[in-house]
Amino acid sequence: MSIVAQRAKEFKKRFPITIAWRIKAHSKVIDMHLNPGEEVQYIFVAQKNDYLFDIITSCVVALTNKRILIGQKRLLFGYFFTAITPDLFNDLKVKSGLIWGKIYIDTVKEFIPLSHIQNDALDEIETNVTEYMMEEKKKYGSLSNRAI
Repeated sequence: MSIVAQRAKEFKKRFPITIAWRIKAHSKVIDMHLNPGEEVQYIFVAQKNDYLFDIITSCVVALTNKRILIGQKRLLFGYFFTAITPDLFNDLKVKSGLIWGKIYIDTVKEFIPLSHIQNDALDEIETNVTEYMMEEKKKYGSLSNRAI
């Protein structure tokens, strides 16, 4: 079992109310797109939608030392993959509901809803994503200052 699948299953075990299916298949999408030298720092699972009754669009979200990766294996063939580099990341929004919460990742080009996450996991996810992005944005800021 890959490190991505293993850590995704650990997340699901810690937060069992989070709705996620086919974690191993979604993790393979992330594994395929990891670049050489890219290390996984944090992983969580969610539904990649904003609808209460849509629980079949599970995905695995991985924070690496270079970007955020979202992998989703389609049921029969193919997959969906999204990569968010720190320079395209704008904002993170957290919504807590009665049972599940939602994370919204706002980028320059799109708005990504991640739902059906156990409320107890929201703080951990927010902390990891925010801390990661703040560190990475500092690196991008110093690179752009050198170019001037």
